[in-house]
Amino acid sequence: MLEASKTLLIVYHSMTGATLQMAAAAAQGAGCESAVEVRLLKAADTRADDVLRADGYIFATPENLAAMSGLMKDFFDRTYYPALDRLNGRPYATLICAGSDGSNAAQQIARIALGWRLKAIAEPIIVCTHATTPEQILAQKQLSAAQLGPCEELGKTMASGLAVGIF
Repeated sequence: MLEASKTLLIVYHSMTGATLQMAAAAAQGAGCESAVEVRLLKAADTRADDVLRADGYIFATPENLAAMSGLMKDFFDRTYYPALDRLNGRPYATLICAGSDGSNAAQQIARIALGWRLKAIAEPIIVCTHATTPEQILAQKQLSAAQLGPCEELGKTMASGLAVGIF
């Protein structure tokens, strides 16, 4: 008997395109696993039902003012309580695009994931753009293959783990 297909939900917010590139690279990597449905959704469009139907998660956000983006926070605000105690043990990973650090946004997501009782399958991937001026920060970004490679590999790892049931 074949096991039902698994679903990987990638939730992202992106203002300058960099975080979208990271999330899309993870989706591309995960897409190599035919037994896993990959859903790439904007944070603003993601509902609690999307979270509840998924078997694993990748959360991708820019770090804005030393925090996750407001729209990513809004996603968690809208979905946290409807999903509380219903996701226990499911795997997750985090992608952060930052100008200089990224660790605080990663810590915020880790604390939320702890409340949901999710299991981290990897350390957060943080891509630092070194954008420090208003012009650099607000400019559209183009990440390199070297920056996107770990995101794609994370997607492959997550999908493979879901497919064989190790996560």
